[in-house]
Amino acid sequence: MSPFRIGLTEALGAPALAMGATFLAFGAAVAEVGLTLSWALLCTATVYGMAGQLVLLGLAAGPGGAVLPAVVAATAANARFLPMSVAIAPLLGRGWKRALALPFIAITPWAPAMRRLPGLPEPDRLAWFLGFALASWTAALAATAAGHLLAPHLPPFLRAALLFTNPLYFGLLLAADLARPGVRPAVIGGIVAAPLALWLGPAWGLLAAGLAGGTAAFLWQRRGKGSRR
Repeated sequence: MSPFRIGLTEALGAPALAMGATFLAFGAAVAEVGLTLSWALLCTATVYGMAGQLVLLGLAAGPGGAVLPAVVAATAANARFLPMSVAIAPLLGRGWKRALALPFIAITPWAPAMRRLPGLPEPDRLAWFLGFALASWTAALAATAAGHLLAPHLPPFLRAALLFTNPLYFGLLLAADLARPGVRPAVIGGIVAAPLALWLGPAWGLLAAGLAGGTAAFLWQRRGKGSRR
């Protein structure tokens, strides 16, 4: 089986279910505020990050629906994808072709890829990632459409619960990797910095919490390495 098909097959399990549940809730939320299915699908296809999508939805559904502030806020909320792209780039081989992975950098494909890619031969890595990422992206689009169509049958409490499915899946992946170098400081740093996200609001809070928590984790790990010398 080709690396592309292996990646695609591995995505069509728990990752697709977790992502599908979250985007199902997003599609229903878009329908609830009166925006169209086309808007929901375009948002999922291009923003492809739930934090940014929810910020964009909130601003688009508000008074006036100002476009520029909505785009700026969504971009800030999804700024975490930049360090994620930097971290995964060395694992995707060399040359321009690895740029094909950029539109699909999101938590669901990124987290399994960081665990899986180091064990694959370098020529197979990009193909595996593209297979996994395309399957995840397609599942997100399908779930968005299903959520929009099923909105009248999904009560608010269920939609709220579904939104947390993908973060919970990512949290379980991190918990399984706590023994790996660098993971424990990152998890603790994120937990300590999380109140910043609530204090500063959805547009800038996630970016600030990630910057603060990640910096603290980096300094903690660096200090630990220094003390062992």
